[in-house]
Amino acid sequence: MKSYSDSYKAAGVDVTAGYRSVELMKQYVARTVTEGVISGIGGFGGLFEIDTKGMEHPVLVSGTDGVGTKLKIAMLLDKHDTIGIDCVAMCVNDIICCGAKPQFFLDYIAIGKNYPEKVAEIVSGVAEGCVQSGCALVGGETAEHPGMMPEDEYDLAGFSVGVVDKAKILDPETQKPGDVIIALKSSGVHSNGFSLVRKVFDINENTVKDHYDEINGTLGEVLLTPTRIYVKAILKLLDSVKVKSISHITGGGFYENIPRSLPKGIAASINRSDVQVLPIFDLIAKKGNIPERDMFNTFNMGVGMTVVVDKADAEKAVAVLNEAGEQAYILGELVESDEGVIINY
Repeated sequence: MKSYSDSYKAAGVDVTAGYRSVELMKQYVARTVTEGVISGIGGFGGLFEIDTKGMEHPVLVSGTDGVGTKLKIAMLLDKHDTIGIDCVAMCVNDIICCGAKPQFFLDYIAIGKNYPEKVAEIVSGVAEGCVQSGCALVGGETAEHPGMMPEDEYDLAGFSVGVVDKAKILDPETQKPGDVIIALKSSGVHSNGFSLVRKVFDINENTVKDHYDEINGTLGEVLLTPTRIYVKAILKLLDSVKVKSISHITGGGFYENIPRSLPKGIAASINRSDVQVLPIFDLIAKKGNIPERDMFNTFNMGVGMTVVVDKADAEKAVAVLNEAGEQAYILGELVESDEGVIINY
């Protein structure tokens, strides 16, 4: 590559570092190649041929998101190889809620200074997330922003597209009282609520190293646990039973996300004793003296995704999800109400 500019480098942007980043990340991108990939990274656009065989009316479903202030934990620990999994998860876990299969992914990294090895490390996590969800990493962008952010900091966001046959798009209106809500266990805090988490623990380079017996590890390690990707397990479920709705439990917790997939006049009734709360959430509540209502309205509380099926299909659905590697269990049922979510104590 003959392209270089001493003047641009003096202004804080090293284009040759960008080329080096691309070379280093190619090995990770190669892991994500699927049959639909037509072009490699480096072009002006990522080309992807969507397989619509067997579909009468293909519909594209898109999703975009970032990682949020969880990035602060990665920066403090100087560990950047898993944060990309979170970025992919936040997009593909949304797409699957429509019944769509993610096809491809693109990332965007804005960084104070382009350290090629660091950028490649970030992309390695993105690639791992793509492998876990069965989608291809067809492109992305790394933008060096001198003066916009400190040299050691960066932001990460992504975008994904999936496809579903129109006849198979999940229809929440088919739900009725008596239908069963199934929980899929989360891996931790995932990628939401970290502004509150950082405030509760006064997160800094020292506090991330604090060890807590309650979580059997250091705070930073547990908080950096990647968001679980549910795509492959949900796809198996969709092939096995009739799924009526799916909710990705992200920012806003139970109270904001579960009602998004419910029809008017139907609410989710959940017994508090049936929620398998992870230790990290008990620690957050205790350390921050946070009311339980706020906890359930901010965090996933150990439930990363919920699925609604007919009562007759519940046992089979749980079995399919567990066989696919998830930890699934009956969380509650639908009732006639306008309250959205009812947690019974």
